[in-house]
Amino acid sequence: MINFRPSDTSAVTAEKAFSFISKGWREVKDSTEADLQLMKDRAKSFKNLASSFDREFENFLTSASRSTFPVPAISNSSSLTPAEIDFVKKKLQPKLTEFRRAYSSPDFSKRVLEKWSPRAKIGIDLSAIRNAIVSEVEEVDGRDRYRRTRVRDFSGVGDGDEGQVVRNWEPIRALKTRLRELEQKSSSSEIIEGLKNSELVEKVKSSLKAICKEPEYLKEVPPLDFQELLACLVRQSGPFLDHIGVKKGISDKIVKSLCSKKKNQLLLRSFPSGESSIIESENITDELDIRIASVLQSTGHHYEGGLWDDFTKRDSDERRHVAIVTTASLPWMTGTAVNPLFRAAYLAKSQKQSVTLLVPWLTRTDQELVYPNNITFSSPEEQEVYIRDWLKERVGFNADFKISFYPGKFQKERRSIIPAGDTSQFISSKDADIAILEEPEHLNWYHHGKRWTDKFNHVVGVVHTNYLEYIKREKNGALQAFFVKHINNWVTRAYCDKVLRLSAATQDLPKSVICNVHGVNPKFLEIGEKMAADKEEQKFSKGAYFLGKMVWAKGYWELIDLLAKQKQDLNGFKLDVYGNGEDAHEVQSAAKSLDLNVNFMKGRDHADDSLHGYKVFVNPSVSDVLCTATAEALAMGKFVVCADHPSNDFFRSFPNWLTYKTPEEFVNKINEAMSRDPQPLTPEERYNLSWEAATQRFMQYSELDKILNSTTGLESDKVNGIVRKSKSVPNLTSVVDGGLAFAHYCLTGNEFLRQCTGAVPGTRDYNKQHCKDLNLLPPHVENPIYGL
Repeated sequence: MINFRPSDTSAVTAEKAFSFISKGWREVKDSTEADLQLMKDRAKSFKNLASSFDREFENFLTSASRSTFPVPAISNSSSLTPAEIDFVKKKLQPKLTEFRRAYSSPDFSKRVLEKWSPRAKIGIDLSAIRNAIVSEVEEVDGRDRYRRTRVRDFSGVGDGDEGQVVRNWEPIRALKTRLRELEQKSSSSEIIEGLKNSELVEKVKSSLKAICKEPEYLKEVPPLDFQELLACLVRQSGPFLDHIGVKKGISDKIVKSLCSKKKNQLLLRSFPSGESSIIESENITDELDIRIASVLQSTGHHYEGGLWDDFTKRDSDERRHVAIVTTASLPWMTGTAVNPLFRAAYLAKSQKQSVTLLVPWLTRTDQELVYPNNITFSSPEEQEVYIRDWLKERVGFNADFKISFYPGKFQKERRSIIPAGDTSQFISSKDADIAILEEPEHLNWYHHGKRWTDKFNHVVGVVHTNYLEYIKREKNGALQAFFVKHINNWVTRAYCDKVLRLSAATQDLPKSVICNVHGVNPKFLEIGEKMAADKEEQKFSKGAYFLGKMVWAKGYWELIDLLAKQKQDLNGFKLDVYGNGEDAHEVQSAAKSLDLNVNFMKGRDHADDSLHGYKVFVNPSVSDVLCTATAEALAMGKFVVCADHPSNDFFRSFPNWLTYKTPEEFVNKINEAMSRDPQPLTPEERYNLSWEAATQRFMQYSELDKILNSTTGLESDKVNGIVRKSKSVPNLTSVVDGGLAFAHYCLTGNEFLRQCTGAVPGTRDYNKQHCKDLNLLPPHVENPIYGL
């Protein structure tokens, strides 16, 4: 999928990319200047050597004209003869003077650079000096002695013990060495060959490679031409052509006609010599497949699926992988934190599939706003220990599943956690098999990343919350609910293969079915069994209570309204309320102003011993989808008085469930519950409330049992242990869903549009604190705009 970014982030990233390229070119420039300066210094040194040689030679002539002197380092003879001095003055001195003037002039280096072309030759002609010396040696007797003198004088490799003379001739020795090197590298091709191994060229190569990496084998395998691309398109369009009346035989002839002209050269240019025998194949289709494969291999591309699907690999483990992604985590005691945790534990208990639970990680500031009793964590590992200890205490077994964290940000206005960045990237490709999205609409409102159905083979959404009911209670709620309703339809259709609604209280979403896939903590069932076994008449020593987060949307409006309207009929009825929340002060103030017989207490765990003695649980909420507290109260053997609402349909078969439609019926049900004891649950009723039964229902209604166990469908496309989706041509529905996902991706990439629709600023990518806490690379390093 194309990676769109907002303009401000793109500008910053582009500036960094340009800075990276500029830095590379600056290094090349600095290295070039350094090499040129070195060349200038060497030319200057060459000039100084020539001047030094001239001075030494003049001193030599002056000394020779005054008297004869021994030169033990030059010759074995005791002195220079007049003939030798005359040879130097008349023959050698003019040539050396001409050589010095020619090669020590200031314009020498300039002329050398001007002649530096591919066919130019740079050399220093020493033949004049050589010929003068050779001709003189041939004319004079004692040829061996002169030859010996010639070689030793100008090579500067004396073996004598007199170090002073050798030091006087050191400039000549250095000059001769440099001239010999220049003569050996006289051609420009040799000089250029030397430059290839220089530091300057290496820096240029490395800078260019950093900017643009040339794919391996790119020069060896040419790209597909028009005829090959057209043949491939015709062959891939076979089902479509057959649908419109073009038979398969005709399309095969078209492919053969397009490829026949290139048959003799098709594989010759794709494979090295020695493998051309494959050309003898008479199957044009096979040859085209091999040709396409060779081109893909030459580009370094690793093919993992088709155009419409991003197929993922599985590791060597034969078990399938299930990733559960949720929007909350303990110690926040909310349904989306508790229920996905139990689902992960019981799915992993069967050991038929490996499970990963992905929960949000909040920074310390957000933790202080969300988690109760001032509980905070300094690291994800510390929070994971807390979660596992809490779970083990309640389920009684060690759940073998993995817990991972993704960056999240708490939104005060909506009192919920919004994912920051692409949540799907925190599930590795090898584990991207089956995804369970707890609250799929919530997870995908502002999801800007890879499409879930592209990365995973099967995606199941579980709807927990009736967002429309909550939004209608806000300012301009009807208008907001209208837009949210269509956005929920949009994202669930684009990102899910199957959607499970816990009850009919939620909106009707595409691809959805209604089924309660939640169970209760085994601890509550144990409490119910214990209460049923207790034969004492006073086992329920307390009356009625209500437990829930103290926010108006959790049923407190309905509760206060019922108690106020039926105050006279409920004379003597006392209700204890347990809960904490943002609206606690307002709720308590409203109850006090109406002089209601309500006792408010701090929130606590529903399994707390202090709650076992209550006989009646009251829950008038109509905003819940499936109230967990209601199921827990039934599991403990209590009466439950609830409104006649679709969210409570699952509990209609339980004998201790009492429903009302009007305030008058509410009073009747309260009186009925207070006047008698509840019936003990049967084994079947206890099983229906358990997580074992909920997991079984989940496997059935999500169709995971078929996907995990069948030998057809996905399994039919298994290659080398890799499960792949069907590679058939996508139908119109999948094309529309893909278009919706692409449009959503584009819109959520714009920060202005995100904030206009209520997103937390800066949640398109995770922040620096998330990077530090979760050991993540910064977003601009993780996903650069260049080099993709």
